[in-house]
Amino acid sequence: MSDSKGAPLGRLRNIGIIAHIDAGKTTTSERILYYSGKEHRMGEVHDGTAAMDFMQDEQERGITISSACTTFFWLDHQINLIDTPGHVDFTAEVERSLRVLDGAVCVFCAVAGVEAQSETVWRQADNYGVPRIAFINKMDRAGADFDHVVNEIRERLGAPPLPLQLPVGCEDDFRGVINLLEREFVTFEGDQGDEVVVHPIPDDLQDEAEILRQEIIEKAADANESLTEKFLESGALSVEDAVAGLRELTLTRRIVPVLCGSSLRNKGVQPLLDAVVRFLPSPKDTPPVVGHEPKNPEKLIECHPTRKEKLASLAFKIVDDAHGSLTFVRVYSGELVEGMRIVVASGNRKERASRLWRMHANHRERVDRVGPGEIVAVSGFKFAATGDTLCDEAQLIELEPPKFPATVISVAVEPKSNDDRDKLMDVIGKLEREDPTFTHRLDPETGQLILSGMGELHLDVLATRISRDYKVGINTGSPRVSYREGTADAATGVGQFDQFVANRGNYAVVTLRVEPYPDQMEPLVEMEIDETPYTPTQLALITDSVRGGFLSGPLGGYPVIHARAVVTAVKSRENELTELACTVATEAALRNAMANAGSVLYEPMMSLDVTVPEEFLGGIIHDLNGRSAEIAEIGQRGQMRLVKARVPLARMFGYATVVRGLSTGRANYSMEPCAYAQVPRNKMKEILGYDV
Repeated sequence: MSDSKGAPLGRLRNIGIIAHIDAGKTTTSERILYYSGKEHRMGEVHDGTAAMDFMQDEQERGITISSACTTFFWLDHQINLIDTPGHVDFTAEVERSLRVLDGAVCVFCAVAGVEAQSETVWRQADNYGVPRIAFINKMDRAGADFDHVVNEIRERLGAPPLPLQLPVGCEDDFRGVINLLEREFVTFEGDQGDEVVVHPIPDDLQDEAEILRQEIIEKAADANESLTEKFLESGALSVEDAVAGLRELTLTRRIVPVLCGSSLRNKGVQPLLDAVVRFLPSPKDTPPVVGHEPKNPEKLIECHPTRKEKLASLAFKIVDDAHGSLTFVRVYSGELVEGMRIVVASGNRKERASRLWRMHANHRERVDRVGPGEIVAVSGFKFAATGDTLCDEAQLIELEPPKFPATVISVAVEPKSNDDRDKLMDVIGKLEREDPTFTHRLDPETGQLILSGMGELHLDVLATRISRDYKVGINTGSPRVSYREGTADAATGVGQFDQFVANRGNYAVVTLRVEPYPDQMEPLVEMEIDETPYTPTQLALITDSVRGGFLSGPLGGYPVIHARAVVTAVKSRENELTELACTVATEAALRNAMANAGSVLYEPMMSLDVTVPEEFLGGIIHDLNGRSAEIAEIGQRGQMRLVKARVPLARMFGYATVVRGLSTGRANYSMEPCAYAQVPRNKMKEILGYDV
């Protein structure tokens, strides 16, 4: 066991590798681990030996499914790295990772450029204010175009890219990179590319390199007044001053440094690591994390990255493995010490940190204490869930949890035997604790167990884990869409409860109004009553009862969206406004109001990108028209055509097989949820199975 105080805070980096699927993200991570000395051989995604893709499903499918953490050192800096999935079905892994990271490397394919999931992960990083470096990978591939990808980053992502390198050659002729600041041409020699050799810049690139370098210097001079004055006095900046300026611009997200290479061919990864150390933030460089007192959002508390403050940390991931449950935690202030008793702030429940582990994929190294900025796994927790704040009981604080998208697809499952039936719910509980985008419910009409997730692949992976990893036999039905419900009009409903229970009177009459509320997805609950006569507990019971009722609409038991409920009256007798009376009367009022208002059905729409050779474009368009797709754009992506469309999820099951057949395997596609659209009334009977 190590007594880990880690690197000094200023030499600590918490970074993630984010990208569209197949951009080379995990291959880049594997090279990083090799060149930093963390791994003694290079793992490869295509042969199932990547250290960061350690799950059996990842090795068999050749994709990243679960985010994996590791720690390594580069240039006397400690780097905590999280490799995230690129497939949209596992976007929650990106969301939870970016919530706790300080910086990110976004990998782009030099041929495909900015793809659909590139936009998604970029938007997620924007939401959390995460500074980024862009790495344009696969410069050795046919059709690679560095300048085109830089322009796409600017135009499609609305980002300010600043190339710090110039590729020398491309496609089969890609030889290395010019580091513009240092005025050097770098190649990567040896079988593993670990011999970094510096050459003079080729004569034919000297002029272009000098022009680009001057642009970098001028941009660095804009970082602050001191650098501006130095530049105006001499017309130049030293490399050290330029780096300082570029770092400040990166941290404030005024630039995105752009580098390039070919990870598979072992070219360009070492300068990328240098850039991580140079330009991405340490925990000292980020603003103090702000939380609030539990149950008092108005009372804000700042967390500073120092061991002298009370512990404040966030649980962002939970994993069950052969050794038990592990909770991954980012520490923001104070110290987390082995054996320490801490509090789950949201429920004021106490936990004990039995063991602390620094992780390398699925391997672990025990440590006895960690401080601010550290990311570790903790064993021994019983109650902590993803998004919970873990803190010192002397100062309770709640930090902002990661936000996860709603599920869009479901499947019915049945246990194969009574023994499997007993185990199944326990396994589902474990998987739901691990994965916030996996949920279950019982169909109220058929009694079937319905599992919901983010896509066909997501549910297929979960079903495989249930049967193979947990040895529970299940039969699965065909995937089906997770619809949503809403109110057609505004209407009022009244609910009453009046019974003598447990030797006391229970009486409440609740009146509320429901109405469409298109401004936001999640339903809103408001009070239009004089709240003075009621306790906070009674008001909370009414509010929670409405929210609970919105979880299951009257049409098909789907959650309600785009709706607002306004409680307009609450009546009771003295000492009879009990929990039972509040809950039952409110639920009845909501049911009646929804029935009076009438209901509408919403279906999930998907944003679809199809990249296809010109000769197959017509067939793809014809097929999409048959799926009720709205074609938004037909453009060019390198030598391929790009079709952007919006299409109902219900029409996209099995599309992977169809698109391969239409293009002899040469087309690629990606899609992600983008909105919910109202289902026409003539289609509702087909979906629900009865007339509305």
